Amino acid sequence: MKKLLHNRVAIVTGAGGGLGRAHALELARHGARVIVNDIAGATNGAAARAVVDDIRSVGGEAHLHLGDVTRAEDMQAMADQAMTAWGRIDILVNNAGILRDKTFAKMPLDDFRLVLEVHVMGAVNATKAVWAQMQNQQYGRIVMTTSSSGLYGNFGQANYGAAKMALVGFMQTLALEGMKRNIRVNCLAPTAATGMTHGVLPPEVLAKLAPEQVSPALVPLVVEDAPTRMIMLAGAGSFEAAHITMTQGIHIADEACADAGELLCDRLADVQDRSGELVPQSGWAQYEHELKKGMPEQELAS
Repeated sequence: MKKLLHNRVAIVTGAGGGLGRAHALELARHGARVIVNDIAGATNGAAARAVVDDIRSVGGEAHLHLGDVTRAEDMQAMADQAMTAWGRIDILVNNAGILRDKTFAKMPLDDFRLVLEVHVMGAVNATKAVWAQMQNQQYGRIVMTTSSSGLYGNFGQANYGAAKMALVGFMQTLALEGMKRNIRVNCLAPTAATGMTHGVLPPEVLAKLAPEQVSPALVPLVVEDAPTRMIMLAGAGSFEAAHITMTQGIHIADEACADAGELLCDRLADVQDRSGELVPQSGWAQYEHELKKGMPEQELAS
């Protein structure tokens, strides 16, 4: 097997179990040196310690970091630990997360805020802690964990879906900002059985959704020739890509604008028609697309 990540330094948050554990082991298997992060909790990080031991038992390099992703100072300490141990940070996998599922009508706002805090601000804190170092070394690979619940919605997960879609927007902008410094940023949308999904899915389905079936999807997102701005979907040994697209749409001439709302009601199917849809390379693409339809080319150029 090729050591695709030989001597790369990786950080995985929430790596004490489930997907995080599988990610840490997969990165180590490909030669990465891994900071295994998890919250201390009631067991003082026993599960994360076991992951470190598993990596070391087969000759890999790993260190434990116990810290809370919602605390910026903990994430900075995690980055500092990686720098002290190995002198660089090549890979960050933002995996830490929680569930607080209820229908929106029954969901306490505190549960909504907590899920956003862990998933979104947790990823922000961890990424902020490594960003300057990745800029300085002109190299970085960052993965955000999104979800089909954010991309497509899922009943009873308004908080989780909002958080996971926020991470897609975070990824899209960081990928643009990091491009000139060779920092590539992607998303992984896993379908896996973890501690968060037990009790949600039936046993026969859980058996097919081992986290180990997802973690190989991480590898192409963090190697040297990784893409950037990709949304990789993975589960049960299957792998797909998701895209945020824009239709060709329609243009309503200025003289018809007084009736634009009524015209849109009549032509909504044309607006939604996916023939020739675009995958914008940045938010500016929407401005360009709309202006080109409504302005003569010479005016647009001036």
